Amino acid sequence: MAYRHPVRVRYGECDMQQVVFNAHYLAYVDDAVDTWLRASLGSYEDHGFDCMVKKATIEWQSAARFGDTLELDVGVTRWGTTSFDVGVVGRAPDRDVFTATLVYVSTTPGAPVPAPVPAAVKAALGAV
Repeated sequence: MAYRHPVRVRYGECDMQQVVFNAHYLAYVDDAVDTWLRASLGSYEDHGFDCMVKKATIEWQSAARFGDTLELDVGVTRWGTTSFDVGVVGRAPDRDVFTATLVYVSTTPGAPVPAPVPAAVKAALGAV
């Protein structure tokens, strides 16, 4: 994975079991992927590129808790013609917490119409 994004777990993100409520993990992942795309591409719309999530899966290895600082590693794990997979691995300093896989569909900016992933975008985001 080529990009690392830190997340500090806040009190309000935890549930009655004193662990991060499951929906917050997808928010962490979305923020990490958006930050990675902007760091890698600048304004990715300038590349004639946009993308939409088609599928998201998460598998937990352990729970994150209030005060943990998670490191989310982000990178492309598969390239297709009009789609690509992004893997996100979340770790606390002393343990693995979760893995997520998101399937993105490349689209034309402003229109949810599938389009090939531009070569410049593939190059900027890294080869698999």
